[in-house]
Amino acid sequence: MEKLSTRHLLGIKELSKADIELIFSTTDNFKEVINRPIKKVPSLRDITIANLFFENSTRTKLSFELAEKRLSADVINFSASASSVTKGETLIDTVNNILAMKVDMVVMRHPNPGAHAFLSKHIDATIINAGDGAHEHPTQALLDAFSMRHELGDLAGKKVVIIGDILHSRVALSNIYCLQKLGAKVMVCGPPTLIPKYISSLGVEVSYKLDEALEWCDAAMMLRIQLERQGGDEHSGVKFFPSLREYHNLYGLTMERINRLKNIPIILHPGPINRGVEISSEVADSEHSIILNQVENGVAIRMAVLYLLAPSSN
Repeated sequence: MEKLSTRHLLGIKELSKADIELIFSTTDNFKEVINRPIKKVPSLRDITIANLFFENSTRTKLSFELAEKRLSADVINFSASASSVTKGETLIDTVNNILAMKVDMVVMRHPNPGAHAFLSKHIDATIINAGDGAHEHPTQALLDAFSMRHELGDLAGKKVVIIGDILHSRVALSNIYCLQKLGAKVMVCGPPTLIPKYISSLGVEVSYKLDEALEWCDAAMMLRIQLERQGGDEHSGVKFFPSLREYHNLYGLTMERINRLKNIPIILHPGPINRGVEISSEVADSEHSIILNQVENGVAIRMAVLYLLAPSSN
């Protein structure tokens, strides 16, 4: 069988276009599997996978766990908040203890950028990045691009705008890398305080006006405001703009805005959605939204990544 050019999935940056295409074609096969009455295949029956989440996660963790079980892998779930990490145990100690249990693959989310790359140099197991700080979230970008391609066809030349908190978003960076490898044109849009200074060096366009960005694009990806990475909460954490109400007025996607457009783009959101802030409920639940398609595709994408990286298939 064909295989990926890399042993780990540390980020989209390390993947080639051929790698992405192989993941997508494998995903097509697994989408058929998860739509059957019997949704399980024995592909990873002898593989043990540890899910290590050093940050809270609901959707990504559930999606990976479901993907692993659909492939018949043995699964160990590890939550840092309930572990010896809170007692001062180091990352390598934690993982070595888990590897002593003969784990083949590690799916990890960690608050520190580069934690996965560090780990891959010190342990033998295959590492899959489920998010590292504000750096990358590769499987999210893969499922986003796969979902867009299902709706729009070949993404070469298509225009995608990513709207919102670009500064704190690992999803934005992974999507930029992935979409550009597939030939799409990418724009970011948001308040100047939430657009990183280096962003134009990545070859993306920048807009501070939502209505202009929406007129330009074929697909619009809404991002939530990441108050937890801005050092605050919904009351004190709006340091980058005057208020959530003002943010919604300037950058919130509403049906009123949608109805003014000549060509309405498909709407995506990686979740969790802050309804009434970056997107209204009316838009999130509308025929233009493919948010639930993203969730379904996420399981199939993660099945493909696990299958292609599993030691038995390399």
